[in-house]
Amino acid sequence: MKLESLKDLYVSELQDVYDAETQITKMLPKMATAATSPELQAAFHEHLQQTEQQISRLEQIFAGHGLPVRGKTCKAMKGIIEEGQETMKMDAAPSVMDAALIASAQRVEHYEIAAYGTLRTFANQLGLQKDMQLLQTTLDEEGTTDKKLTMLAERMVNPDAASEVGSH
Repeated sequence: MKLESLKDLYVSELQDVYDAETQITKMLPKMATAATSPELQAAFHEHLQQTEQQISRLEQIFAGHGLPVRGKTCKAMKGIIEEGQETMKMDAAPSVMDAALIASAQRVEHYEIAAYGTLRTFANQLGLQKDMQLLQTTLDEEGTTDKKLTMLAERMVNPDAASEVGSH
């Protein structure tokens, strides 16, 4: 794709984040299965439902511009997910694995926050108010998910992991 305008870049970035979200929907069920904390499992299931809604918002944006719904491979998310998959294969104490899963999930969240923040700014610059509102909704959700993961880590998972004595 040739990038001749901010609109071209905007569409390219939409395609990138669409693929990233699609990759995430495949990873979250695996993360939920690997988690031992019921609260963490629930957080991953909740995020999966939220991600499906975010994909739907992206599809609305594509449709609003008369564009085909299609992603382009998001290599950054692919790498983040590959790291998460490596983590899940490690031999770790349950609470330590949960802490590692939260770390992986927050890498995903931080990438998404950066991507949606950029897209929202582009939409604003291009005068695309409806897109901007949809993207802001997703950006708010990503920030809330990140805060929930931090709270879960700080209040439960990390203290449990810190109490592991390395006998695993």
